[in-house]
Amino acid sequence: MKIGNTDLRYGLQLAPMAGVTDRTMRRISGEFGCEYAVSEMVSAKAIVYEQDARPSAPVRTAQLCNIEDGAIPTAVQIFGSEPEFMAEAARLISNSAYRGFEGARPDAIDINMGCPVKKIVQSGDGSALMKNPELIHRITEAVVKASSLPVTVKIRAGWSKETKNAVECALAAESAGAVAICVHGRTRDQFYSPGVDLSIIGEVKSAVKVPVIGNGDLFSAKQAMKMKTETGCDGFALARGAMGNPWLFGQIADALDGKDFVYPSNEEVQAIAERHLAMAIEHKGERRGLAEAKVVVSHYFRGIRGATRARFDFMNSMTYAEAHESLVRAFAEANEEE
Repeated sequence: MKIGNTDLRYGLQLAPMAGVTDRTMRRISGEFGCEYAVSEMVSAKAIVYEQDARPSAPVRTAQLCNIEDGAIPTAVQIFGSEPEFMAEAARLISNSAYRGFEGARPDAIDINMGCPVKKIVQSGDGSALMKNPELIHRITEAVVKASSLPVTVKIRAGWSKETKNAVECALAAESAGAVAICVHGRTRDQFYSPGVDLSIIGEVKSAVKVPVIGNGDLFSAKQAMKMKTETGCDGFALARGAMGNPWLFGQIADALDGKDFVYPSNEEVQAIAERHLAMAIEHKGERRGLAEAKVVVSHYFRGIRGATRARFDFMNSMTYAEAHESLVRAFAEANEEE
């Protein structure tokens, strides 16, 4: 599949997750087979208003937009419900014309139409947009006209189980110029459970001409292959399944190629966990870096002996030194028991 000028052999993407898909997660995922990533959500209004702040004011929203030089192809995801703000945010980001710009220009602009979080949908943003396909068209059209980059959208199956309108919303976005559509196979009221409805992803794939990326419950190559078989999707957006398991990208690629995947040893998992923790703190500072890294790094304990206790100790660490010591001890004890 292709997004703009970016060719994706396997269609393997890292899906956007607040506090998770930062540049550390993106870099490590890229090293293990991820071909494309989408940033954490960026408020369109926040980045627009940030431009008018006094020069000495701290630049916070812009940090979420910054793409590291040499990183894997990455889209910046924006959210909002007012076409004019969404368009201006897209213009600023695609032209690297905002205060606080660092690094590289993104490869695309992604529009969030799928976030189910209460504080987002209360403002009419995220998955609340799926209640109004005409507004989806207007927002997508405005962003496409303002952006010098390709524009993609992320939607859900619908707002509720009574209103599964992903096809209508996808067609609205496609007709407005979106070049790819990512579909999470749950409605807003389902949040992240129960299982995904693969049929809705398949219906979108059958209805539109642009590439369709499947999303939801992708924790193994087997699940990805099932999604591919049942929906015909062009690619996969991995979210929670990639946390503590960046090897999943390579596992899916090998499955698509008909190859056997070689799982990493405990020593290899430990090395990446240590590196992930160190990089996050180097990037964000000890306090914030440790707080956010805990969410992801704790997943590297999955599958080792004593994982529950190890995760508890790690999550209760207060400094980088404590967290690192906890991590090393957990893997050492797991290896001894084996």
